[in-house]
Amino acid sequence: MYAVMETGGKQYRVSVGGNVRVEKLAGDVGEVIEISRVLLIAKDGDIEVGTPLIEGMSVKAEVVAHGRDKKIRVFKMKRRKKYRRTQGHRQAFTELRITDIGD
Repeated sequence: MYAVMETGGKQYRVSVGGNVRVEKLAGDVGEVIEISRVLLIAKDGDIEVGTPLIEGMSVKAEVVAHGRDKKIRVFKMKRRKKYRRTQGHRQAFTELRITDIGD
């Protein structure tokens, strides 16, 4: 059994017991959160697809950790104009452990 959920403008395929890193969510470590934007559920070979969401379905997940990804470099340059800009970015994330998929 798995589901496709949406959070932070991205879609994730999740199953019970799995971990997933998503865009930063509010919630303390150990807290259980509920994500109601479920797009698809597959159970025992049956697939239910929402239009765009499945009404009444949700994914429950426990917050495992908060953190920040590795730094990426953003470099801009215009040739022959002596224009160069370097900038760094670290995206914040929340790691979730999926505990339940269903009503």
